[in-house]
Order: sequence, then structure tokens, then C-alpha cells
Amino acid sequence: MTKLVRRFLLVLLSLVALVLAGIAASWAPDKPAAELAAKWATPPSQFIELQGMQVHLRDEGPRDDPLPIVLLHGTSASLHTWEGWASALRGNRRVIRVDLPGFALTGPHPKDDYSTAAYVSFVRALADKLNVQRFVLAGNSLGGQIAWSTAAAMPDRVARLILVDASGYPMELLVGQVIPLGFKLAAIPWLQPVVRNSLPRSVVETSVRNVYGDPSKVTPQLVDVYYDMALREGNRRALSLRLAQGYTADTRQLAQLRMPTLILWGGKDKLIPREAAQWFARDIAGSKLVMFEELGHVPHEEDAQRTVQEVVKFLAAPAAGS
Repeated sequence: MTKLVRRFLLVLLSLVALVLAGIAASWAPDKPAAELAAKWATPPSQFIELQGMQVHLRDEGPRDDPLPIVLLHGTSASLHTWEGWASALRGNRRVIRVDLPGFALTGPHPKDDYSTAAYVSFVRALADKLNVQRFVLAGNSLGGQIAWSTAAAMPDRVARLILVDASGYPMELLVGQVIPLGFKLAAIPWLQPVVRNSLPRSVVETSVRNVYGDPSKVTPQLVDVYYDMALREGNRRALSLRLAQGYTADTRQLAQLRMPTLILWGGKDKLIPREAAQWFARDIAGSKLVMFEELGHVPHEEDAQRTVQEVVKFLAAPAAGS
């Protein structure tokens, strides 16, 4: 019996040592916002005080644009995800992109409120702060959910709507959904003390590759952006709180939308499968759906040139009744 106990203890100690070694190898404490801003918030970035946060944004293009374009990113992304679209549009249009509360350089909401209502309030406050009365609103994933919810709440101010692989329908209705590894880990309560202080870069890379139709397009430089944004102080805790609040909104509001709406979708989206695109097209009267068969959950980032062409055409088309 003594030998069995010793063997058991040796195995147990070996396992503990392996776990500790793994944690040590992936140890990644929070990074101060100022440190990350020096790298990722170079001009034309700016920070504005809004709802108790220092909000990171980029506001580019002609100030006399009567309908600025506001871009909202998805979970664990940042305003950098829109660089391709911004580059193509800012010569002729005012383009405003922002790091949403809970993510990237903006960081946690002071009240830990990551509800859809709180994000709608944030978009309203942002538009007011920038003195933007009417605008085109585009969003990807969570940003898409915020975009259509804002359009429903502010139909007099959202002139056109662009949804890119948007969330909002109950996740349990989606067949074939594949959750990125990073999201799975962030959603496990008992792992939080570890998750908030360690983050293998490989987990971030795997998660980013999961949302691309062609994972070979994911470069080390792209992973750097996502990895650093995840390390911003407070963001990992904010992510677990955001995930706990779910991704379902009041989809009955979709039937109320009357503004011109463009729906862009990646045919290889494993996070929010293509059936959701069909539901948005069904529920938003007069909307146009464009499916990019070979792209994934972030088509605007994976192939900015092709996807923004559809945006340019949509913005140039006259609104019904005009």
C-alpha cells in the first residue's frame, strides 16, 4: 500500500508540476492602457471622455459629410478590424470607428454593464459627443447586434444600416456553431483566476483562425493586435462578464426597421452560420443580402477590398422613395 501511495503522490506531483509549468509559460498579466496606447493608438487615434471611460476612436475623412459612417467591431476585436474599409472610404466619407466598452483600448465599463441597452446608450452618447445627428451604422457580430438595436431605438438618426455577420438571434437555434477556444475558456467561472493572469498566444491565434474562412490569411501581425488588446488591463474580466450576458437581443425589433439595410455574410462563418443571414434578410423588409461563400465570420477584415465594394454601391444607391 505504501508503494501505491508513493506512486500516486509522484503522479499527482508530476501533474501539478506540469500545470504550474504551463501556467508559468503562458503567464501574461494585464498591461496598462498607456503602454498599449503607445503602440496601437498612434495618429489618427484619439481618446475622448464618455460615460466615465476614456474611449479610443478614429475619426477620419471630410467633416462636411452629411452622413458619417460609424463602424462597430465584434467581441474581443478593436477598431483596427475596420482598417481596410476605412482606407477605402475616408477619401470621400467621414469614417468613425471606435473601441467598444469592454474591449481593446477603451477597456471596461465602469459599471460592468455589457447589456445591449448599455451599448445602445453608448452609441447614442458617442454620436452626441461628436455632434453627428444622422449617420450610417455598420457592425460586425456583437457590433452588428448593437447596430440593429441602435437603429431600432434611433430610427430618426440611423439613415442606413450595414450588418456584417451580426448576432442577435438565440444561439441555441444556430446549427453547426463553433465557439472560439478563447471564448470557451473565458466563459468557465472556475478558470477565471487563471484566465485573467495567463493567456497563451496560441489560444488567441487559434481563436482568430477559427473566424477566418481561410486561416492561412491570419498573419503574426494580426494575432499581435488581438493578443495585445486582450491583455489591456481589465479586458479579460470584462470578456467573461460580456459572455455571461449572452448574445440574444429582441429580434422583434427587426420588423420595425425601415432604413435601407445591407447584410454581408461569410459563407464559411462557423460562429454565426449562414442561416442567421437568411433570418435577418427575412425579418428586415427591403434588405439586401450578399453572401461571400469563401469568407468567414469577419469578412470585412478577411477581404476588405471585396466587401467594401458592396458598401460603396450600397451607399451610392438612392434610398427608396427618394
